[in-house]
Amino acid sequence: MSNFPTEVIELPSKGLVYPESNPLSSGKIEMKYMTAREEDILTNQSYIKQGIVLDKLLQSLIVSKINYNDLLIGDKNAVLIASRILGYGKDYSFKYKGEEVNVDLTQIENKIIDESLFIKGKNEFAFKVPSTSDVLTFKLLTINDENKIDQEVESLKKIGQNTEKSTRLKHMITSINGDKESKSIREYVDNYLLAKDALALRAYINKIQPDVDLTVTVNTSNGPVEGVSMPIGLDFFWPDFGA
Repeated sequence: MSNFPTEVIELPSKGLVYPESNPLSSGKIEMKYMTAREEDILTNQSYIKQGIVLDKLLQSLIVSKINYNDLLIGDKNAVLIASRILGYGKDYSFKYKGEEVNVDLTQIENKIIDESLFIKGKNEFAFKVPSTSDVLTFKLLTINDENKIDQEVESLKKIGQNTEKSTRLKHMITSINGDKESKSIREYVDNYLLAKDALALRAYINKIQPDVDLTVTVNTSNGPVEGVSMPIGLDFFWPDFGA
């Protein structure tokens, strides 16, 4: 097993947001090739119903000694793409407006990040609110953060509240004009952050966030189409899933 083939994957974040003590600060993850064991994971009905099947798959493929839940969402996306290539090759087909189109997954690249905005080893960034000049700090979400958000959103849905966008911001913002109290942050998002400012903040986060560029150019019967968002689901890993 020690000779089992592996590949080293470059993370979109380059490891910049992880503390030096975290193995992810290297900016790389070692992964093994997919085997029949991982195919069993992909078809595990319990995992599918719980919505954790892709997480279980990636945890099985990652060789590096990391805490999976520490991964930034953008870094997780890079691991997803690498997993598909290591498992079933670079060619991927999906439906676009009724047509089957093909992409070469090895052509998907990491977004270019402005490293000057990053303080090595620190997951915190600043944003000045356009309407008020309030200064916010925020963090980029990890898998662990996403899990907490999902749990909170689901709980609120049970009492008839749809708060996904505001809940996400409450978990991302780490301070307001130096005030780091969770209660203050939640009150600010609910009562003082204008919708247009929230939109500007989300746009800024999207701009600086390390990730893979999942927009591709596809060839259709009417010619090439640029900027198509590539879907990722169970059939991304196993085209014959469910067949």
